[in-house]
Amino acid sequence: MSRRRFILPVVVVLASVAVLAACAPAPEKSTATNSPDSSYCARMVTNSGGLQDRSFNQSSWEGLQQAKQKFGIDVSALVSTTETDLAPNVSEAVGSGCQFVLTVGFELADATTAEAAKNPDIHFSIVDEQVDGPNIKPIVFDTAQAAYLAGYLAAGVSKTGKVGTFGGGNQPPVTLFMDGFSDGVAKYNEVHGTQVLLLGWDKATQDGSFTGDFEDVNKGKSFAQGLIDQGADVILPVAGQVGEGAAAAVLESGTASLIWVDSDGYETLPAEYRPIVLTSVLKNTQDAVVAIVGDDMNGKFDNTPFVGTLKNGGVEIAPFHDRAALVTDALAKEVDQIRAAIIAGIVTADSPSSPR
Repeated sequence: MSRRRFILPVVVVLASVAVLAACAPAPEKSTATNSPDSSYCARMVTNSGGLQDRSFNQSSWEGLQQAKQKFGIDVSALVSTTETDLAPNVSEAVGSGCQFVLTVGFELADATTAEAAKNPDIHFSIVDEQVDGPNIKPIVFDTAQAAYLAGYLAAGVSKTGKVGTFGGGNQPPVTLFMDGFSDGVAKYNEVHGTQVLLLGWDKATQDGSFTGDFEDVNKGKSFAQGLIDQGADVILPVAGQVGEGAAAAVLESGTASLIWVDSDGYETLPAEYRPIVLTSVLKNTQDAVVAIVGDDMNGKFDNTPFVGTLKNGGVEIAPFHDRAALVTDALAKEVDQIRAAIIAGIVTADSPSSPR
């Protein structure tokens, strides 16, 4: 018997390009008013990772809550606790009579597509998955761009000359991070004549280390410990909640650093992990959700995918927080230059999984 569903309310490259990073336009802001609109409502359906996953379920919900505050609309989330909850939850969201349904993750692609086809007057968005449909707007992120910066940074701070990564599954939203991270490490080696080794992922073969799920924290700790035992002193888990196990292994190591994904791990992980978080590869899901809801309220909904990039502020890396002392001024400047070069098209962060 499945668990019940819960409804919650409510390089260095030419230095001259560095200035371009400051000129990148932010995601377009909605022109919808903040006057309460009792006639408009939105529902969100999580994947099986749950609402407080410290990943894109959580950030998507934060975006919908911000839309509630800005526009005065009714919002709620239907939380999937097992795979059997997914399709019924999307059906229930559609049955609420709301104009907008937000689904999160590749697990919900089929259910979103099916319900959108049956309900052409309802508008849908799906986070982190590209789905076709006249009334479906994908929200996807070119995380390879930000992960490139994280890889360059990781190689620059490593004392052992080894960094590591692992994923929850060999899927495009996961391997996109790993490809960018790999390219960043390779760029650092090219610029500095070093041989920093990446463990856990081979971009050429598109194969590496995967736990097989996004929830088992014990697997995350085991995989991260394996990388640490091989000498890696910077670890990038791309595995949702599983990554918290990696954080535990990194903390126990006493020397390694953690790079989180999707949200700022310094802010979302338990406080004991703050000292080990070097940076995070961010998806700015919140602003995208607010903008799309606002456009929908204004009659401007379209099915063109929103693709978050460094240029539009949809992806970034987080501050270095308590690990800032590991990042020299020279390394920080190089990361800034790489960011500007990616924005300018001088450096390409590419992956077979890049959103098109």
